[in-house]
Amino acid sequence: MLHPSTELRTINPTIGAGVFASEPIPRGTIVWIRDPLDHVFSPEEFDALEGPIREHALKYSFVDGQGSSILCWDLAKYVNHSCEANLLSTPFEFEIAVRDIAAGEQITDDYGSFNIEAPLECHCGSARCRGVIRADDAERLVPEWDAQVRAAFPAVIEVAQPLWDFVQDPARVEAAACDPARLASVAVNYVGAEAGVHAARTQRPRGSSAPGSRR
Repeated sequence: MLHPSTELRTINPTIGAGVFASEPIPRGTIVWIRDPLDHVFSPEEFDALEGPIREHALKYSFVDGQGSSILCWDLAKYVNHSCEANLLSTPFEFEIAVRDIAAGEQITDDYGSFNIEAPLECHCGSARCRGVIRADDAERLVPEWDAQVRAAFPAVIEVAQPLWDFVQDPARVEAAACDPARLASVAVNYVGAEAGVHAARTQRPRGSSAPGSRR
């Protein structure tokens, strides 16, 4: 489920649509959280999809750490990629703002963290644009992502959280906010995490395209 202070806007023909903040969203805010309305496909169920349904699922779903494909029911599936994303994943099945997001600013993820396999051309326009998003980006960038998440996580218990009722283990989240060093690495979200960061099925994660190209 996506934060209520968000809206869908058309960006351009290359990228398509994207999600923007309709009001300021402070650092540490839970901006997306997995909820029971999201559709979960097992690998077998996903592989059985055909035609336009399969194309839609490939475009808008992402693969979780168990290898299941998650198709978000709301605008979350339109969140685009940026190589300087303002959202990052946590070990708690939610994403937080790792910096303050201004009203009118696009909300972005880093697709390199979404168990992708096929490279994605990037059009994010960031000064740090990687040009192509690859499955092995996570192996290089996990330490940087962990540092950003841990730096922002204390604010989780300091700012308003409209999505707090959907947090599955509030006590653990609060404990991690009080002691970010206890926060597990985002690498736990990757398929085969016990053997190291590893990619899953060839597909595009949540959203329509890669930075600039979907996000």
